[in-house]
Amino acid sequence: MGFGNIIAALVAVAGIMVASYIFVIGAFYTADTLTTSTRDIQNEKAGFLRTEIGIVDVVPDGVNIYVTLENTGHEKLRDYPSMDVFVRYYSPSGILELPGRLQYTESSPSDDEWTVAGISPDNINPGVLDPDEKLSIWIKVSRPVKTGSQNNWLQVTTPNGVSTSKYFDG
Repeated sequence: MGFGNIIAALVAVAGIMVASYIFVIGAFYTADTLTTSTRDIQNEKAGFLRTEIGIVDVVPDGVNIYVTLENTGHEKLRDYPSMDVFVRYYSPSGILELPGRLQYTESSPSDDEWTVAGISPDNINPGVLDPDEKLSIWIKVSRPVKTGSQNNWLQVTTPNGVSTSKYFDG
């Protein structure tokens, strides 16, 4: 009878140890996941704080709009398809055109699309907009921009949410 009590006690102790082990492993996994998530959030916020862009020039020419964008921050920009480009302009008939978010394309743009025309100087990291480099954007809209119109507007937003906008003359 005393031997049965010992076996029951050993099984109870083993059960408690297994439960404690599972609890500790779960706590370590939770702490590791929380630490990784916190680090990812901090890196994203740091990238946001290091990113700064500015529109240097906007030149409309019929249905084409040529934009020069300068990277004045400390973050490299390379994910062009994830950038948002918006334009609001007046057509020659005086109608306000709001095409919404323009789609990115790798080739020559069609109506309401944009592409990267070049980067200058592009000596370091070709194809990447490094700090102090300028990105030339070619936008093609569906209707021409009205000549003499001063209430046209353009906005460019980076993938991490930093944006710049500028009014431009037609």
